[in-house]
Amino acid sequence: MPDYGHDLRFGVILLPETARPDAVIRLAEAADTAGLDLLSVPDHPYRPDLLDAWTVLSVVAARTERVRVFPNVANLPLRPPAVLARSAASLDLLSGGRAELALGAGAYWDDIAAQGGPRYTPGEAFDALAEAIDVVRALWTPGPPVSGTHHRITGTPPGPFPAHRMEIWLGALGPRMLRLIGRTADGWLPSMTRIPPDRLPAANALIDEAARKAGRSPSEIRRLYNLPGVPSGSAGEWAEQLAGLALTHGVSAFLLSVDSADAVRVFAREVAPRVRELVASRR
Repeated sequence: MPDYGHDLRFGVILLPETARPDAVIRLAEAADTAGLDLLSVPDHPYRPDLLDAWTVLSVVAARTERVRVFPNVANLPLRPPAVLARSAASLDLLSGGRAELALGAGAYWDDIAAQGGPRYTPGEAFDALAEAIDVVRALWTPGPPVSGTHHRITGTPPGPFPAHRMEIWLGALGPRMLRLIGRTADGWLPSMTRIPPDRLPAANALIDEAARKAGRSPSEIRRLYNLPGVPSGSAGEWAEQLAGLALTHGVSAFLLSVDSADAVRVFAREVAPRVRELVASRR
């Protein structure tokens, strides 16, 4: 039974539709008022039907008080890592240390290329992501910048520095990506629709093995999980399912896709407290 020692966190994924720009703000305020820990929005810069993720996160951070915000996940091919590092650190400073960063290697390559971005092969996407982690961390700390094949950073000074130690979570799936998480990342953020619970043990094992080979403890890596939506059944049954994921697979952060304030409140006030109680009583 993996127990990576992380506190349990609960949050939401909000879809910032261009046609309803006020809806995402109302749901964000509901999540903050209800006491959720995390709030995220998808980052699809090539979709005009969705508002820009970083603009939304900035407005949301200004309209909330405690919830932590992040992209789920940042579209690296269209967000140069040096600019992304400065954007994320700026948001962290402006929000009083309430920003995190989740990165993705990229997908939907036709759409990315149509907007002027690169069309990477799987190997190129992996290399670009690995380099980006080093670039972002270098610009968040005093010292010289780093450079690579895909991201040529020469002579630029670091900064601004985040208000707190910002974590880098990766939304990645394949074995090579999972090993990269074990070596370098602070967290793994898969979606249940892509990695169902029965595939979590094998994926966790790859991450843990890579972490140990890199001289890290597997407990340094938080395991997060994107949930597709409100399941059928009672809040108590739902809580039992999430407690099982926490106790069996070490998942410590749950992100639920929601489109109503009622779903936010049920998740925050009925499900999350029950999950915490169940996990605490069975550890």
